[in-house]
Amino acid sequence: MTDLDSLKYTAEHEWIAFDGDTATFGITDYAADKLGDVVYVDLPAAGSDVASAQVCGEIESTKSVGELYAPLTGTVVEINQAVIDDPSLVNADPYGEGWLVRITTDASTSDGLLDRAAYVALTGGEA
Repeated sequence: MTDLDSLKYTAEHEWIAFDGDTATFGITDYAADKLGDVVYVDLPAAGSDVASAQVCGEIESTKSVGELYAPLTGTVVEINQAVIDDPSLVNADPYGEGWLVRITTDASTSDGLLDRAAYVALTGGEA
């Protein structure tokens, strides 16, 4: 289990884990719960550039279609092919096997991201 307190979060319900100049991100359990059963995920191609707060993909569930926003500016180094093949991983394990994208980025650009307490407050304590 990922230590949720070590992650950063966005107001768009994404989590970010830093490992040096690599950031892995996905959607939070709160977002996965609100979406319902995820049936399709469209992610940016490896090698493509993403910009902070810009749409970089799409998540479709039995309830709705949602946009995926890049939490940081960077270059995609890896996408989670397992989630493309089995989108239900986003619901089953959003902080583990359900991660979405890895990018190279400058971790110092993480200003404006939320810590766990701020994210929980944003969601009304449901996170």
